[in-house]
Amino acid sequence: MSFLDHLEELRWHIIRSFVAIIIFAILAFLFKGFVFDVVLLGPSQPDFLTNRLFCRLAEIIATPALCINQETLRFQNINMSGQFTMHIGISFVAGIVIAFPYIFYELWRFIKPALYENEVRHSRGAVFAAGSLFTLGILFAYYLIAPLSVYFLGGYSVSDSVENIINFRSYVSTVSSIVLATGVMFELPILMYFLTKVGLVTTKFLRKYRRHSIVVSVTLAAIITPPDIISQIMVAIPLIFLYEAGIIIGYRVEKKRAQFDLVNDTNNE
Repeated sequence: MSFLDHLEELRWHIIRSFVAIIIFAILAFLFKGFVFDVVLLGPSQPDFLTNRLFCRLAEIIATPALCINQETLRFQNINMSGQFTMHIGISFVAGIVIAFPYIFYELWRFIKPALYENEVRHSRGAVFAAGSLFTLGILFAYYLIAPLSVYFLGGYSVSDSVENIINFRSYVSTVSSIVLATGVMFELPILMYFLTKVGLVTTKFLRKYRRHSIVVSVTLAAIITPPDIISQIMVAIPLIFLYEAGIIIGYRVEKKRAQFDLVNDTNNE
C-alpha cells in the first residue's frame, strides 16, 4: 500500500471510531436521568455504595470520621445555557468512555497488517488488556477516589460563615477529570509493552529509573486528586504496581525476542 492508501485506511478507522462515540453519546444524552442522577451525582449521595461501606466500617471500628458524604451537597447553575451545554459535553465524554475498547480495537486493526503472525496473536491479548485496564481504572477512581475527593473538597470550609453552594460544572469537571485521568494512567503497562516491543526502552532502563518512577507516580497522583493525602496515596500505589507490572511484561517481551533471534540465527547457520 502507498502512503496515501495508508492514510485512506486510517481515515476509515477514525470514522468508525467517531461513529461509535456518537452512537454512545446519543444514548447517554437520551438517558440523562441515569447519567446525571445515578452516575455523576452518585459519589455525593449518602446511599452510594462506597459511602455506605465506609459508614459501615466506621460503625465496626467505632471511628465516626470514616463515615463520609452523609450530608447532601447543594449545587447551582449560574449560566443560562449551563445545564444544556453540560448535558452535551458529558454525553460526549460518556460516548468516549464507553467506546474506548472499540476505539483501541480499531487502532489494532490499523496496525495489524504490519505485524508478524506471532505478533498478531499476542496483540489480541494486548487489546483485551487495554480495555480491561481502562475499565479497571475507571471503576477504581469512580468507586474510591471520587467519593473521597467529593467528601474532602465538598465539606472543606475556611469559616462557619461561608456556606458551600457548589457550581455544578465545577463538581462534574472534578469527578469526570479524576475518573478519566485514572483510567488513562491505568494504561501504563500497555504503553510500556509497546515501547519495549519497538525497542525504545529496555527492562534494564526501567529498573534503573524505578525510584524516579515512584516520584513521578506520586506527582501524577497529586495532580489528578485533590490536596488530600489519602486520595493521593490511593492513586500513587496502583501506579507503582502498574509500573512494576510493565517491567515484568517488558522482560517477557525481551525474552521472546531473544528466543526468536536465536531460532533465526540457528536456521541461518
